[in-house]
Amino acid sequence: MSKTSRSPWAWIPSLYFAEGLPYIAIMTISVIMYKRMGISNAEIAFYTGWLNLPWVIKPLWSPFVDLLSTKRWWIVSMQLLLGAGFAGVAFMLPTSFFFQTTLAFFWLMAFSSATHDIAADGFYILALSSQNQALFVGIRSTFYRIATIAGQGLLVMLAGCLEKHCDSVPMAWSLTFYIAAALFLAVALYHSKVLPHPDTDCFTEHLTGKNILKNFVHEFTTFFRKPQAKVALLFMLLYRFPEAQLAKICNLFLIDTVEQGGLGLTTEEVGLVQGTVGIIGLTLGGILGGIAASKGGLRRWLWPMVWAISLPDLVYVYLSYALPDSLYLIGGCIFIEQFGYGFGFTAYMLYLIYYARGEHSTAHYAICTAFMALGMMLPGMMAGWLQELLGYQHFFWWVMLCCGVTFLVTSRLHIDPEFGKK
Repeated sequence: MSKTSRSPWAWIPSLYFAEGLPYIAIMTISVIMYKRMGISNAEIAFYTGWLNLPWVIKPLWSPFVDLLSTKRWWIVSMQLLLGAGFAGVAFMLPTSFFFQTTLAFFWLMAFSSATHDIAADGFYILALSSQNQALFVGIRSTFYRIATIAGQGLLVMLAGCLEKHCDSVPMAWSLTFYIAAALFLAVALYHSKVLPHPDTDCFTEHLTGKNILKNFVHEFTTFFRKPQAKVALLFMLLYRFPEAQLAKICNLFLIDTVEQGGLGLTTEEVGLVQGTVGIIGLTLGGILGGIAASKGGLRRWLWPMVWAISLPDLVYVYLSYALPDSLYLIGGCIFIEQFGYGFGFTAYMLYLIYYARGEHSTAHYAICTAFMALGMMLPGMMAGWLQELLGYQHFFWWVMLCCGVTFLVTSRLHIDPEFGKK
């Protein structure tokens, strides 16, 4: 098989696994790791919340990924940088100044991962025919989810197991990140050999910095001139306002002792109930949401999805009062919350596609995802401080109160009733 016609099965699963794992490591695994290393909830939420920034601003440098080299080169280069970032975190964890230095490496990984996302998604379009793009869209999503389970589930469970055998939390997490580094370096080497060389993935010599800037300004201004632009912007920023806060605190709640108001789970148990059972619920909810929306359209399913993303948050109110010690009960509650989130998140993603339609749809969708990341970043940064101020019980009630914001911004939308139907 030639380099330009290599089977998509040889590289799409591994490429989107490599896209998902760093994001999970930066956004979720870091939170659990810092909690086990003794960092306060407020500091964890604030500093890891800032790590969303590269995904917020990635549209600013995405045109230069086209200008400076091929997508293939960017993919392999960013994977090598990500492997180095994992190794840097691992190397610094046993030191007394681990917090500052590991955050610096997470910043390197965040910018590398955001750039990798740009290149990988662009390469997917260039390397596949339109028929194969449609055929493999489910495959890429599946392997992104598998990466989520591997990171938030298996890697966290591995760290928990090593904590017991090493009798040292820093050494256990250091070994875990060394394993992740080795995995990523192997993936980079693999992709340097198996990624095809499509003729369209080439240097774009006709582009200049001036043209890129002019096109970017035009795309950005037309984005804000679309109908219902203000309402759309508020929806993108605030639909997940409750979930943005809950996502930063839920793992901390699972780890904190009963005396501190938490459930006192071990690292392995968190990896199982949140990183495995929870992700399975999230995936199933997303699949069901997609099926439902394709049959009835976004407008028909919008409000059921709003209820689905909001009401299950009550399970954390229950858990904070009951403080159960049954792993089955805890896992069941998390499954319900994540299933509802997956189902309700479908409406959000479909609306981004709906708003981005028309001229410059690719650029406009990229801007939508930037606002999506910003909507998670800002509430997440304040969540730790707020939780420490209110305590877990009152914080989870606050999250439920914030669901009113989700209902409010949704009520202002006007959606074509035919959008999303088969």
